Amino acid sequence: MAMKELPAVTARANGGKVWEHTFEKFAAKVYVPAQELPDDIINYGFEAPYLIVLEETARSAEDAAAWADGNGLAKIAARYGGSVVFVSPTAADGWASADESLFAELIANSKIHQYHKDGYVTLRNRFTGGTEGYSIRGAIFRTYLYGYGASADYIAKNLLTTVNGEYLWGPGEITPAVCTLERLSYVPKPQRRDIPIVSIGNTTAVNKALAESCDTLLTRDKADYVWEFDTFIRRYRRWCGNTEIETVLPEIGMVREECFEVLRTSPDNNGDDRGTTEHRVGYVAYYNKDLFANGPVPLVLTFHGGGDSAMYIANISGWYRIANRYNFLLVSIEDHLNSTATEMVALIDRLAAKYSIDRSRIYASGFSMGGCKSWDLFQEYPQVFAGLAPMDATFEVGLNSYGKPAPCEINRDTPVPLFYTGGEITPLPELPFQADKCWDRIRYVFGVNRVKKPYDVTFEGRENWPNKIWGVDGDRIEKIYDPTRDSTLTLYYFDSEDGVCRTVLGSISGQGHECRQHTCEQAWLFLSQFSR
Repeated sequence: MAMKELPAVTARANGGKVWEHTFEKFAAKVYVPAQELPDDIINYGFEAPYLIVLEETARSAEDAAAWADGNGLAKIAARYGGSVVFVSPTAADGWASADESLFAELIANSKIHQYHKDGYVTLRNRFTGGTEGYSIRGAIFRTYLYGYGASADYIAKNLLTTVNGEYLWGPGEITPAVCTLERLSYVPKPQRRDIPIVSIGNTTAVNKALAESCDTLLTRDKADYVWEFDTFIRRYRRWCGNTEIETVLPEIGMVREECFEVLRTSPDNNGDDRGTTEHRVGYVAYYNKDLFANGPVPLVLTFHGGGDSAMYIANISGWYRIANRYNFLLVSIEDHLNSTATEMVALIDRLAAKYSIDRSRIYASGFSMGGCKSWDLFQEYPQVFAGLAPMDATFEVGLNSYGKPAPCEINRDTPVPLFYTGGEITPLPELPFQADKCWDRIRYVFGVNRVKKPYDVTFEGRENWPNKIWGVDGDRIEKIYDPTRDSTLTLYYFDSEDGVCRTVLGSISGQGHECRQHTCEQAWLFLSQFSR
């Protein structure tokens, strides 16, 4: 569980801070060096390495920070908007009796959420505005462990195998991404070949055993943390249990820009800046370096889920790869729940002044709470968008992404090409058979888009629906297999009264509450046919 009381924070002369907290099985000192990035407006949590030092002997907060300053770990953290986390067991015999449950507790108290103060995450309730606790800010899919002597032995004995615990959205695999082992006292026998290992100052016998049991090994006589990170460690992350190699954007010809605009705060803003005259809206833009050479280009806005960030959704959904493949400008909005639909339309005007955008080809998509923001645009500003792809969530018709009544008469008669999808095994209400608000949302879309086929099923009669998920079958059905996840995207195409298909509803087999590149690419292929 996340910590309940406020951590103790010590400021350092160099601008960094160290906060300390004791959990059940371990004590943590988190050193947050002075940041090189504007992380007060852009959340770098998706990219920030989770640098975890398992201390052989616990240091004081000042000594730990000075040690990280001296060996370059603090430099790495500052460069990517991260921190250095020092962990020591609370048990009297230190690492000797520690097992994988200590690591699982550490990961369970690690969050990638945006809201942070002094390097820890503030767990806030979006709707009540209350604070629910605090956690260590760390991307658990970039968990890079450093062990020395007894703590290296702990890693080798307990963590070079499949480790399960609390993942991003519930129970899942939390196996470390990379392990650095220095001065092991015994010859290890890793149970997973796909865990990259950095071996420092170990014997020939240890290195031989590691080489025989690991697919990826870097051996070093002496540590050089910055060099090892830049040339080896940084390449890897562990996503849903799989070791993945990072894409370097310049190598595929892409540009990434982190920016913000100061916008007038609209009266219906119920975010952190409600009641202000103006506020900053951050965004991350992705585009091919020669994209604007031949005139105006399509724009796709994307909105992240309630617990993640602009970089997170652009990467995990694969939207930046789709932008790379199909040549459009992708703009991923940071902390969009602090902004309204009105402010997003104002942001589009600012983007059009900065980039060469085809105003007839503006699209938007979002996941979870970002899907709700996409529905806001459908309800409030249909004339602006050539197509929308909300995914995996909705509020009741007429409510916006704050759960409040829309500030205007909602759209009833302006058709908008729409691609809506949800997971078939999601624990949250996404599809019509799961909740009446989802059923009513589809009924609303049928009316606005003037779908030829009547949506004449009731939610109460869902046990007898002809189509068990959507209620009614489409005019055409397409099944598209996703080999990356061994699942199938089933699409139902519904024609409007004028014969044009503007409405596509899809469900994904084996998918819970998540957003996949395969689905997003199909959304683009459909929506990109339309212009406003």
